[in-house]
Amino acid sequence: MSLLAVGTVAFDDIETPFGRAEKVVGGAATYITLAASYFTDHLKIVSVIGDDFPQAELDFMSSRGIDLQGLQVKKGEKSFFWAGKYHDNMNDRDTLDTQLNVLADFKPVLPDSYKDAEFLMLGNLTPSVQSEVIDQLNNRPKFIALDTMNFWMDTAMESLLQVLKKIDGLIINDEEARQLSGEHSLVKAAEVIHGMGPKHLVIKKGEHGALLFEGGKVFFAPALPLAEVFDPTGAGDTFAGGFMGYIARTGDLSFENMKRAVIYGSAMASFCVEKFGIERMKELNNKAINKRIARFVDLVNFDADIEL
Repeated sequence: MSLLAVGTVAFDDIETPFGRAEKVVGGAATYITLAASYFTDHLKIVSVIGDDFPQAELDFMSSRGIDLQGLQVKKGEKSFFWAGKYHDNMNDRDTLDTQLNVLADFKPVLPDSYKDAEFLMLGNLTPSVQSEVIDQLNNRPKFIALDTMNFWMDTAMESLLQVLKKIDGLIINDEEARQLSGEHSLVKAAEVIHGMGPKHLVIKKGEHGALLFEGGKVFFAPALPLAEVFDPTGAGDTFAGGFMGYIARTGDLSFENMKRAVIYGSAMASFCVEKFGIERMKELNNKAINKRIARFVDLVNFDADIEL
């Protein structure tokens, strides 16, 4: 089934305790679609880049089955750029530079062939832009998921609350869930956020796994213990891509299948952090993904014989 992803396609400068990578390809829509491409062939992307973006990278995205018809290319302008430095704990980071460039006046335009997408993943963008995308669709997708961040809660809360009413699933981290809900307990936070519109809520906890909430049901997926994490950039978007890619592949919106989607998303994110930028995502194959999924199954599978 078709999956439409909307978000940034960008350049990143990344510094971690393991080294530095300059002007690597990044952006939410890039990570989302690359991760999803291992599950579905019907991928569409809406974003904007300058004419400084390498053709070789676009060719690679096309080779993964990603339809680039909705990718705007602005002649004579530069692509979005972000630079950041991670602390030793690899959880905290400092933004060193942000250059909006083409993103400053980005207006998403959906080609006619995109307007009947069955699944929609809205990457982290201005809430008003996310809402504009939904409004351009001919029919409501089977499932709409959205990512956001603290900045929009601080500067565009009213617009964010409006778009939350239009979606099915929200994918955010624990800090964002607490700010959005005003609750410290993530269980209470989920109750408040459900009341804002999203039926499904995924709360990412980085190296501590992810929680899935649907009504009164809860599922926890651990993160895979890794000996080394080279670069956490894009891990959350890669999770979202794996999660939505698996749902688009199966077309199953049951809670049991959502649980499996969380595991697949977590597996894809565990690959992403092993190298800088999207390099690890370029090397994957089905055998490697299946092997990684088996490790997740082993991580949570156990027998218990309890007598009370």
